[in-house]
Amino acid sequence: MAESPTCVDAEVWPEGSLEVLSQHEVDQLKNNGAGGLYTLLRRCLLAVLNSGNETDDAREVLDANRDFEVRFIQQDRGLKLSLKNAPAAAFVDGVMIRGTRELLSAVLRDIVFTRAEIFDSGRFDLDSSEGITNAVFHIVRNAKLLVLPAEVNMVVCWGGHAISRDEYDYSKLVGYQMGLRALNVCTGCGPGAMKGPMKGATIGHAKQRIRNGRYVGITEPGIIAAESPNPIVNSLVIMPDMEKRLEAFVRTGHGIVVFPGGVGTAEEILYLLGILLHPDNVTQPLPLVMTGPASSAAYFQQIDEFIAATLGPQAQRRYKIIIDDPRRVAQEIKNGLEEVLEFRNRHGDAYYFNWRLKIDREFQTPFVATHESMSGLDISEDLPTHILAANLRRVFSGIVSGNVREDTAAVIEVRGPFQIKGSKRIMKMLDLLLAAFVLQQRMKISGSNYDPCYVIK
Repeated sequence: MAESPTCVDAEVWPEGSLEVLSQHEVDQLKNNGAGGLYTLLRRCLLAVLNSGNETDDAREVLDANRDFEVRFIQQDRGLKLSLKNAPAAAFVDGVMIRGTRELLSAVLRDIVFTRAEIFDSGRFDLDSSEGITNAVFHIVRNAKLLVLPAEVNMVVCWGGHAISRDEYDYSKLVGYQMGLRALNVCTGCGPGAMKGPMKGATIGHAKQRIRNGRYVGITEPGIIAAESPNPIVNSLVIMPDMEKRLEAFVRTGHGIVVFPGGVGTAEEILYLLGILLHPDNVTQPLPLVMTGPASSAAYFQQIDEFIAATLGPQAQRRYKIIIDDPRRVAQEIKNGLEEVLEFRNRHGDAYYFNWRLKIDREFQTPFVATHESMSGLDISEDLPTHILAANLRRVFSGIVSGNVREDTAAVIEVRGPFQIKGSKRIMKMLDLLLAAFVLQQRMKISGSNYDPCYVIK
């Protein structure tokens, strides 16, 4: 039997998203220098072509495909991509898998639109909270994420990529129960708890003869190489940074289910709770359920104890923890969505985008993890609760960056781990939580040992 090739050359037409580009836009895509988009485009396209790859080592992915190239062919029919040394797994008998081709087109669409319409046009005041929210709206609208007539049925599922088989199978069961109730699924688009609910929902939708089920993946360039889109995603959106990604989740989703995870999941939980603790959001319903199999009970107990010790009982009242009961999770979310529907009808709010949710600048300003920014975070006892939540979110965001971003990891190799300082009581709780993540192997998939990118002071 002939050995299968590991890479192929191919020419691909974008499908249904961006067939026509201006010469200026094409020049930006080709430009590998400062201000050019080629490096960003290549990174995101490579992640899509590696769909289904289980590694979370971005440097490993990029190094294994260092000969991969993207070229552009402009013809009367529009733009054509010429791929050199593309991963063979993206093809069947020499023809690119259709879902992969759709996701490639989504990459082109979002990268070009974000640069041309969001950053370069001058239309958006990205120094104001309202301007940032407006930019998020335009990106997701351009990605056709806002479907009309809209329904209140989009459930955002958060959770780790490095989870056990038991936890992954459980996430599928929850997705199945949600699919039976005609709920759609939105995740971070990667493997693990981002794939499981989608996979389960496909079966639930099939049983209910739902042929237009939506499996939305929202990602950003910094993590996409480490968390390649899973093959079930049928609507991919690439936001320009983590903060706009998180805002897209909470403004387009109607309810949240959190599965076991690691620092990225903790970041998402703190982001959402910090927003819900704002006085303007006290009466706004947004169902939040944390769930996992019986084997994950200790994990959620640790999360709950950390939240109690840092954000207090008011934050604990904004979520429910349900262990080992997929049907009850789906019922709880479904009932919560009825409250969301009633609230939005009463206030005349849109179903497809939550404009009413108040999100302060502390949760919108992009946080770049450096040794200086991490050590400079204020983790004090006397901070307002929502500010403490924002800064704790940044701590976890920085650790995520150190774990999965190859540029951050390279700096840490030279300068050593990040130093995290703050209240002794909170630092002790943080250290215990992170140590539990390491012990439970929730930090990374690749490699048998985890070398922490941080030190708790």
